[in-house]
Amino acid sequence: MALMTGEQYIESLRKLNLRVYMFGKPVENPVDDPILRPSVNSVRMTYDLALIPEYQELMTTVSHLTGERVNRFAHIHQSTTDLMNKVKMQRLLGNMTASCFQRCVGMDAFNAVYSTTYEIDQKYGTQYHENFRRYVARCQEEDLTVDGAMTDPKGDRGLPPHKQPDPDMFLRIVERRPDGIVVRGAKAHQTGMCNSHEILVMPTQAMTAEDKDYAVSFSVPSDAEGLFMIVGRQSCDTRKLEGTTVDVGNSEFGGVECLVVFDDVFVPNDRIYMNGEYDFAVMMVERFAGYHRQSYGGCKVGVGDVLIGATALMADYNGVPKASHVKDKLIEMIHLNETMFACGIACSAMGAQTASGSYLINVLLANVCKQNVTRFPYEIARIAEDIAGGAVVTAPSEADLKGEFTGPYIEKYLKVASGVSVENRLRVLRLIENLCMGAGSVGYLTESLHGAGSPQAQRVVIGRQGDLPRKKELAKALAHVVD
Repeated sequence: MALMTGEQYIESLRKLNLRVYMFGKPVENPVDDPILRPSVNSVRMTYDLALIPEYQELMTTVSHLTGERVNRFAHIHQSTTDLMNKVKMQRLLGNMTASCFQRCVGMDAFNAVYSTTYEIDQKYGTQYHENFRRYVARCQEEDLTVDGAMTDPKGDRGLPPHKQPDPDMFLRIVERRPDGIVVRGAKAHQTGMCNSHEILVMPTQAMTAEDKDYAVSFSVPSDAEGLFMIVGRQSCDTRKLEGTTVDVGNSEFGGVECLVVFDDVFVPNDRIYMNGEYDFAVMMVERFAGYHRQSYGGCKVGVGDVLIGATALMADYNGVPKASHVKDKLIEMIHLNETMFACGIACSAMGAQTASGSYLINVLLANVCKQNVTRFPYEIARIAEDIAGGAVVTAPSEADLKGEFTGPYIEKYLKVASGVSVENRLRVLRLIENLCMGAGSVGYLTESLHGAGSPQAQRVVIGRQGDLPRKKELAKALAHVVD
């Protein structure tokens, strides 16, 4: 079974014994919980679209490991075409869900760990790469959703892992046994963890010899003994408990993030992909970050398409689609959105083959892509709120719209252009609210800023990759400078 249906995916989640906590209590049924279910639906789209012939080229490809057609989210990139199709796929899914669809982080982790383990083995004669190849093949054959995990809580950011007052501020190996290792710690901001079958862990930063126990990469099932999740709050999240479709804004789809705790979790030897090789931690981190920064040139652009469409609808509803300043603002939104997409495609087209045979994006351009993503969605959202008007935050509730006493007044005073129903106006306003400041803004704005590393992380790489010495030499040659 190389490709699951969306329904098979949901049923596979029901078979897991997940430990999920929310609002201080265990969640008995994470699959059907009204707050969590929209995030399940978003992942489901990655399965459903893969079975539609129209989207087969983007959503699936043939595995170099098994020779079978597999979901692209479980694929190891074999060409620059693969890298570009990944970005196009992410834009498609952003269009379809207007949310974070949560499998990108696992796909990017797959590719970072794949090439890094090959190079670890070349230096140390380990068997990590073969372990990982078998793992990837199994995930492809079973069409599993895997959550990539890099970010540690970090504690005091001014101290390295081994100097933290609490050594568990970075996930670490607490015991090495003949049959495996035991790990303790946590991974933070874990998108889609309660919708995943597996978790793939990587180190979070460069390590030294003193940090050897923190230089670890492995995979475990999401219901492994000792592993549990604490769901993060989102703005307006409890609106999902009210049974409304209007007030939520995007009632069908959404994302969810968790703090994932590893309370002495055992990892067998065949699931270990780094075990103290601290000198390769930075390679794994930078490759994952590069792939994930590329991803934002697709997924956030897809969501941006929806926000631009909603903003254009509001201009229509308000009767001002031909106003010159409104048209110019919509053009600016499109310009910013397509600039992000262009960077995602560019860093893919300029990718190159690694020693393992897989393909890596152009690191400089991937970081330029993400640097743009830390800024442009905020301007797109600002323009959306500008055109939508103050009603985006002052509109009454669906209950008031349908209220026996209040309803007629809302219908009277919230009318806009002829032929536009008040309910439709409210629905589009709430969608804009969702993406700019509600639960959806987590996956659109906050992820744009902090996902795959905060802005300064990209600037460090841009400075390192920018090759200023060569640029100086170019200037000297044209100016005929003699040193």
